[in-house]
Amino acid sequence: MVDGASGYIGIDIGGTNLRGALVRPGGEVMARFRSKSAIEGGADSFLMRLTEEIDRLIVEARVSGLQVSGVGVGVPGLIGSDGVIHSSVNLRPLEGMNLSRSLEDRLGIPVISANDANLIALGEAWAGAGQGMRSLMVITIGTGLGSGLILDGKLWTGAGGFAAEFGHLTVEPEGIPCPCGNRGCLEQYVSAAALSRYGRGKTPEVLALLAGEGDTDACAAFETLGYWLGTALAGLVNTLNLEGVIIGGGVSASFDLFAPAVLQTLKQRAFPRMVAALKLCQAALGDDAGLVGGALLAAGKSF
Repeated sequence: MVDGASGYIGIDIGGTNLRGALVRPGGEVMARFRSKSAIEGGADSFLMRLTEEIDRLIVEARVSGLQVSGVGVGVPGLIGSDGVIHSSVNLRPLEGMNLSRSLEDRLGIPVISANDANLIALGEAWAGAGQGMRSLMVITIGTGLGSGLILDGKLWTGAGGFAAEFGHLTVEPEGIPCPCGNRGCLEQYVSAAALSRYGRGKTPEVLALLAGEGDTDACAAFETLGYWLGTALAGLVNTLNLEGVIIGGGVSASFDLFAPAVLQTLKQRAFPRMVAALKLCQAALGDDAGLVGGALLAAGKSF
């Protein structure tokens, strides 16, 4: 961020919640909002409410002596480099919209949109567990599996802006059907739903408590999840020789329960030198990662 008087706004749009933050150049969150997405009310109503919330942050920035120079928006789904939302299962009314252009027209300042997991990766790389690394992947394990890839200090989005859909890597060719249309996607084996399936219907929270007490079935559920994640990561590590893999999302609260199985599988399936140089760790920023990452994207920051 070249202008010391500039501030940037990060937005995280989810199927349930809508969140935003005003972020200083150093990554400090100055002000924030949280409300319901209420996307079922339609795109026009949603955009009006989002614009109102951003306008309030712009006013707060002025009070703090900052000028908002850009907005970065994270959206779950396939977001093209042109800002068009090509697919978003939880935000169907926004599909086909160029969200960046729509918000720019309303706000009069630059807006850039990206996949929400990409923004989480930027946030963790810039101000979280990935500080000091220039090549890493951030994986969020929750309802599904999201991911963002940083290569040589820059977010890697591929030719059309859709890169790093790690959750849809095929790990079992004739495996479980995935809503994306494929079979055997990693997301079907590494997610909260997958963990519950391994644990005979118990929630991840209950399984974590049981595993902490030494329950063998619960421990086995986490080991199974770690095995599948390690299997997929081995190919990624061999291909990219990453410095780090950072795990976030709700299931990451049980990082210590599945990380040993991830590492064991990596050691079996990837080149030893690459695994030895790899840092596998838990995310540090929690819910703020995507907001800080959105501000970073808006600022065009490299690191």
